[in-house]
Amino acid sequence: MTTNKAVRLLAWLLSASFAHIATAQVKTEAPPAVAGAKPVTLESIKIHASAVEGNLEGNAVERDVLVFLPPSYKKDQARRYPVVYALHGFFVGAEQWSHEIHAPQTIEGAFARGANEMIVVLPDSKTLHNGSMYSGSITTGDFESFIAHDVVSYIDAHYRTIPERRSRGLAGHSMGGYGATRIGMKHADVFGSLYVMSPCCLSPRSVGPANAEMSKQLEAVKSPADLAKLPFYARAQLAAAAAWSPNPKNPPLFLDLPAQAGEAQADVLARWAANAPLAFIHQYIGNIRRYDAIAIDVGDQDGLRTDTARLHDVLDAYGIKHSFEVYAGDHTNKLGDRFQNHVLPFFGASLCFKAGCR
Repeated sequence: MTTNKAVRLLAWLLSASFAHIATAQVKTEAPPAVAGAKPVTLESIKIHASAVEGNLEGNAVERDVLVFLPPSYKKDQARRYPVVYALHGFFVGAEQWSHEIHAPQTIEGAFARGANEMIVVLPDSKTLHNGSMYSGSITTGDFESFIAHDVVSYIDAHYRTIPERRSRGLAGHSMGGYGATRIGMKHADVFGSLYVMSPCCLSPRSVGPANAEMSKQLEAVKSPADLAKLPFYARAQLAAAAAWSPNPKNPPLFLDLPAQAGEAQADVLARWAANAPLAFIHQYIGNIRRYDAIAIDVGDQDGLRTDTARLHDVLDAYGIKHSFEVYAGDHTNKLGDRFQNHVLPFFGASLCFKAGCR
């Protein structure tokens, strides 16, 4: 196989998904402030991620988490609340994600416009290569379990939540949309409603622009100094490899790349394909049917629109009730509006706001 063909095989993630995640670093539009909105309380905490212990990259086990408590939380000491867990995209962490969705303004605005009050949690899953893919590997740590178990258990133990699946919502954008899809399919025993925003990385691909230079750059990485010199797309490639093709016997990065010396590695590509939600969704239809509500959205100028529509098509084919919206926007510019006027109202209508909803 020629070098170009090999690199085309490994470039599916970059060309089809991460090319659009790159735009997540630009400033996003904030919706107009809602008059009379009451302030929420922000608590910046750390949660011990037992699921991440022992990871080979040295990713922090004490993870940053932002918790937004609704206006009534401190006043009504007997009241318990549902919780929405919102997952950030590639290259950003919880703090940057909060700025992208313009929290706390949009959270306050959603409540002021009539959304039922809930707790909103933004966990940080940024790693050495800028993204965990919300997956589990010996190299990165198990970030799927960090979200589904460590974070949920901590929040239930330390805040006045309604600790039942139908009172928990899971949302995410871009890489976080992938995470919401992946974790949602596998952990319907934990969450009761899903909102998937512009998800990346849904399908395996075998075509894309050849980039032999990037392949050489990746194979040459031997130290943290080498990592610092890599361009965005190369770091994204390493993040995917660390999550989906870990190798504890391949230091210093402890991962396998989909191409070596210009030759495609079929076994590695197969491992990546096994982590594509559109490939494994059919195994989890029973789980998906358990959700009270599912929403999917994507911008009409977002390059991830095609795969997002395919996710909608699969759910539609199985007769799974859900909403799907293609709105006017690109990958990031409407995040504030979507979070305030669509995501939180969706959960305000779909989550259970009283004990006993199992």
